[in-house]
Amino acid sequence: MDKFEKVINLIGKEKFDMLQKCNVIIFGVGGVGGYVIEALTRCGINNLTIVDFDKVEQSNINRQIIALDSTVGEYKVDVMQKRIVDINQNCKVKKICKKIDINNIGEINFSDYDFVIDAVDMVSTKVAIIKKAKECGVKIISCMGTGNKIDATKIKIDDISKTAMCPLARVMRKLLKEENIKDVPVLFSTEQPSAKLIEHKPQSVIFVPASSGILIANYVFNKLLEEK
Repeated sequence: MDKFEKVINLIGKEKFDMLQKCNVIIFGVGGVGGYVIEALTRCGINNLTIVDFDKVEQSNINRQIIALDSTVGEYKVDVMQKRIVDINQNCKVKKICKKIDINNIGEINFSDYDFVIDAVDMVSTKVAIIKKAKECGVKIISCMGTGNKIDATKIKIDDISKTAMCPLARVMRKLLKEENIKDVPVLFSTEQPSAKLIEHKPQSVIFVPASSGILIANYVFNKLLEEK
């Protein structure tokens, strides 16, 4: 049996062949981004660009799919590439091991991609990614905050204008409005974190970031299929 036979039977050979040709870029290979990449790889998408400058740390092990005792200290893009190829040796993986910001984002040709996924933490970089995708007419989804949340059933995907209970989304709404950027689909949580947690640096457990990554991948998968 082919490893993707069940996917082909589900969506049809023509759509699967189309998916294999799609080119997707994921910014951030962390708690959310790692699961996005995992799911897209297992769907048969054959062209992935993964962007992250960070190394695996011990503190990542509680929630990141690539974080193991054996991978601590390795660059996340290197570990993720090995995992992708171990799942599907035919997948063409491009690694960008660089901290992307407003000064160097122009080095990436967004027009090469069918979908852009933002799973980074830095606000200015998130805005720059969204702005660049919009300028190039490329579909995008952006992940809002998953820290200090423990209830994965409260996750939603909707337009940035309809977000609630997410401090990061509140900041992003303001900044995107200043840039006159509209119609941005985002994943966010409606869960109200406890006041005790809000006082500290965001904490995290696997359920919300992992579920967020799977839901983002599902959104991208379905949107790509809608186009054909």
